[in-house]
Amino acid sequence: MLALSFFATRANALDMKRMTLSNGAVLLVSEQHLLPMVTLAIAFDAGSRRDPKGKEGLAELTANCLTQGTKELSATEFDQKVDFMGSEVGISASRDYSTASFTSLKKYEDQTLSMLAQVLIDPGLRAADIERKRAEQMAAISAEEEQPGYVAEVKFTKTLYGDHPYGHPSEGDKESVGKLSAGDVTKFYHDFYKMGGAVIAVAGDVSADEIKAKLEKQLASLQGTVQPQPAPAAPSVAPGLHPDLINWNIAQANVVLGFGGVERANPDYYKLQVMNHVLGGGGFASHLVKEVRVKQGLAYSVGSVFDAGKFPGSFRAVLQTKNKSSNDAIRTVLQQIRLMQEQPITDDELGSTKKFLIGSFPLKFDSLSSITGFMLQVELYGLGLDYPERYPKLVGDVTKDDVLAVAKKYLHPDAAILVVVANQQEAAIKTDSLAPH
Repeated sequence: MLALSFFATRANALDMKRMTLSNGAVLLVSEQHLLPMVTLAIAFDAGSRRDPKGKEGLAELTANCLTQGTKELSATEFDQKVDFMGSEVGISASRDYSTASFTSLKKYEDQTLSMLAQVLIDPGLRAADIERKRAEQMAAISAEEEQPGYVAEVKFTKTLYGDHPYGHPSEGDKESVGKLSAGDVTKFYHDFYKMGGAVIAVAGDVSADEIKAKLEKQLASLQGTVQPQPAPAAPSVAPGLHPDLINWNIAQANVVLGFGGVERANPDYYKLQVMNHVLGGGGFASHLVKEVRVKQGLAYSVGSVFDAGKFPGSFRAVLQTKNKSSNDAIRTVLQQIRLMQEQPITDDELGSTKKFLIGSFPLKFDSLSSITGFMLQVELYGLGLDYPERYPKLVGDVTKDDVLAVAKKYLHPDAAILVVVANQQEAAIKTDSLAPH
């Protein structure tokens, strides 16, 4: 009862208010007066799924360039003004959305909001700044490409999605980013940074009505609406195990095995949360860790994830193992996936998983930035203002039969992509031996 009482207290403490601005943006506010701090976040329909073909990485480059000053302030001058107040102002792009945000002391709320509004309405977007940020992005990609796990994930994503909007990493690749121009950045900014359809979340020492009035004034000139992106076909994998073996001279094989998943709005999402926690998302309590790591000693790191977004995402089991253990480790992962489809989980597994998922949910509200991030998800995915109160029941109502049913429906061990970055001579992957016996 104490845990449920704590949960209810934290959930009710959000007390989200929902309003709409005259420019079409939705505003969610959670008044939190314990500390004299304010955090604001704006989600724009400007994620990497909007990258034009051949210009992958453009959404991220644009986001990174927008905080490089205004028409009146250089990047250095802008940073100095923000730093003087002890505030933080940032813009970043992820797969589905880009997010512009600030955190400030209450006494600097108006000035910090003004700084963010200036870079959104009148960004400098100077060619020299864009070139510098482009070079930084390419350097970051080069560094990532030295990591076998990154290479395996990127290859899996490209193989699963192809030309789908999710078919590339948000940062793009060196070839695509190398071709991006200042004109590309300026066009992307003008096309997608519009308030109509944007979502604003504010948490902290604010009054809902007052912050709405300030936003109406500060963002008045950021007009227009981005047309919804047509939903692409969900990714699918043909029957069979489809190997993609990448040869690196490394001691450990990096493995990604998976197939298409679900969108966040899928009504089975909570059943899948429970199922995947038991399978591979629950750390040492999960089947994959117990069997692959603890019992058989085949991997130090192993887990699984359903990656749900605006559009259907993917299911991935990810592990690192010694090259020579690759076949045994992959075979064991596939066996555990099949067992989830064949055998109900235990009462103890169901109970402990629900307890963990419900009990850890209030941690989503442990800071102002996590509260604003949560509120953005509530609006973007249509979860409803009462979502915090409903979540315990959404998870609590899941049964063992539900878990078995979604495992049968959404797990596809016999129609999967297998990417292995390893010393292939040592790993000696034999896909025929990975089929069910």
